[in-house]
Amino acid sequence: MDMSWSGWGDPARAAPLPEPVVGLLRDLLGVRPLDTPPVGLADITVPPSRLTGAARNAITLAVGGAAHVRTDAESRIRHTRGKSTPDLLRIRTGEVSDAPDAVVLPGRHDEVLAVLRTCAEYGVAVVPFGGGTSVVGGLAPQHAGRFVALDLRRMNRLITLDPVSRTATLQPGLRAPQAEALLNEQGFTLGHFPQSYEWASVGGFAAARSSGQASAGYGRFDEMVLCLTVATPEGTLEVGRAPRSAAGPDLRQLVLGSEGAFGVITSVTVRVRPLPETRSYEGWRFASFEAGTAALRRLAQDGPLPTVLRLSDEAETMVGLAKPDSLGSGPRSAGCLAIVGFEGPQIEVADRLFRSHATLREHGGEFLDAGPGESWARGRYTAPYLRDSLLDAGAFVETLETAAFWSGVPTLYESVRTALTTSLTAAGTPPLVMCHISHVYPAGASLYFTVVSAQGADPVAHWAPVKRAANDAIIAAGGTISHHHGVGTDHRDWYAEEIGPLGVKIMRAVKGALDPAGILNPGVLVPPDR
Repeated sequence: MDMSWSGWGDPARAAPLPEPVVGLLRDLLGVRPLDTPPVGLADITVPPSRLTGAARNAITLAVGGAAHVRTDAESRIRHTRGKSTPDLLRIRTGEVSDAPDAVVLPGRHDEVLAVLRTCAEYGVAVVPFGGGTSVVGGLAPQHAGRFVALDLRRMNRLITLDPVSRTATLQPGLRAPQAEALLNEQGFTLGHFPQSYEWASVGGFAAARSSGQASAGYGRFDEMVLCLTVATPEGTLEVGRAPRSAAGPDLRQLVLGSEGAFGVITSVTVRVRPLPETRSYEGWRFASFEAGTAALRRLAQDGPLPTVLRLSDEAETMVGLAKPDSLGSGPRSAGCLAIVGFEGPQIEVADRLFRSHATLREHGGEFLDAGPGESWARGRYTAPYLRDSLLDAGAFVETLETAAFWSGVPTLYESVRTALTTSLTAAGTPPLVMCHISHVYPAGASLYFTVVSAQGADPVAHWAPVKRAANDAIIAAGGTISHHHGVGTDHRDWYAEEIGPLGVKIMRAVKGALDPAGILNPGVLVPPDR
C-alpha cells in the first residue's frame, strides 16, 4: 500500500493525542487547536503536466507501456516532496506547485538506463523515488523545470542469497519489511531497523547512508554494502567485487549517500547475518545525561557492545518519548532513561548482559527491569505517527540529528539546544527541546533532537530561520550536518561548508562525469556552481 499522502505511513494507525499530552502542550507551550482543518486529497488541483507529447511517448516506450507512466493527480500528489514537517505542512494546505510532471515505474535495470538517456535527451529531470521517507528535501529538486518521479517499486526482488558468503543481492524498490521477511525465510537477517523501517526501501537506505536503531550491533547500512549496480545517463557503473580491496579508491563511496544525484541504484549486495536466537532489551536510569553518556562511551569503547544502545536526556525521559506506546499514561521518572538491548546466541547474550551490568552500575546506572526496553521495542516505529497527531493538535514538531567525537558531544549538545531554544523563544513560541543518543561508535556518537512548539501564523516560514540557526550551531560546534537523515536540499549549503571548496569541486566533477546534462535530482546534495 502507499503511504498516507499528507502524513506518515498507514492512515489507519493515526490516533489522537492522549488528553494529558494535549494539556501539557496547551499549558507549557501555548499550543492551540488549528483554525482550519487540512485539505482533502480530492480538493487539491495539480498544475498541468509539462511533458511534451514526444517526451512522454519516449519515456513510455522506455518502460514498456503506458501502464508504467502515470500523470493522474493522485499519483503526482503522492510523489510530491518527502515527509519532513515542512513538507507535510505545505501539502496539508494543498500546495503542490512542485509536483512531478509524471510518475515513471521501470521494472528492470535496462529500463532505468533507457529512461535516464531519454530524459537527458529531452531535458527532463529525474528524481529517484523509493519509500518516499526523506525528511531533508531529498525529493524536492530545485530549479528542475520539468521532472519525473522515478518510482522503483516494481524492482522489488531478492535476486540471490549466498549462504556460504552470507550475502544477499536485493533490488532497490524492495521495502525493508519485505526484504527482512524474504531473508528470514532462509534463516538470515539484515539487521537494519531505522525508524522509517516499515516504509523505506533498500535503494533508499544505500542512497542516504541510513543507520538503523540496532546499528551498534549490526552496523550502519553503508557498512553492510559490498556491491552496487548503478544506472547513470552515461551508462552502467558496477562497483564492488570482493569483501575488501586495495584496487584504488573505493568507488562504492561515490554512490553511498549520493541521494540520486549521481545515478539510480538498481541492485545492492549486502552482507547478512543468521537470525538471532534470542533478544533481550532492558531499561536503565541515570541521574544525568552526562553520567549516562559516560556509560555509553565506556560500552562503545571497551565493551561489551550492545546491539541497541540509546540514552534519552532529562526532557525526553520526562515526556516519555522513549516509550511511545505508553505516552501520556502517567508521571515520568526523573533522570535519563537508557535502553540497552542484546541479540544473538542465548549463552552469548546472557554473558554480555551480565558484563554490561557491571559497567552500567559503575557509572551510576540504576537497573529498571525489562519493561522500558520492551516498551521501546513495541513502539520503535510509532514516533512519526505521533508527529502527525501533534500537527493535527496545532503543535509544530520536527527532528534533526548530527554526530561528533565523544570529546565534542557535550558542546554540540548544548550548542544545538541553545540555538533551538533561543531562536524559537525570540519568535514567540518557546519550545520543548528533547534529545537522545541513538548510535554509538568507539570514537563518538550521534545526537538526535526533537523540538516541539506552537506553530506560529506561518509555520513553514516560522521554522526556516530556526533550522538555519540549528545548522549553523552544528557546524560551529564541529558536528556533521547529518548522521543518517542525509543532505537533500535542506542541508546542502552546510554540507558545502563541511567539506570545503575543494570538496565541493570534487562533487561537481563527479556529477559532471556521471550526469553531464544535470538531470538527476537537481539541487540535491551537490551545491550549484554559482
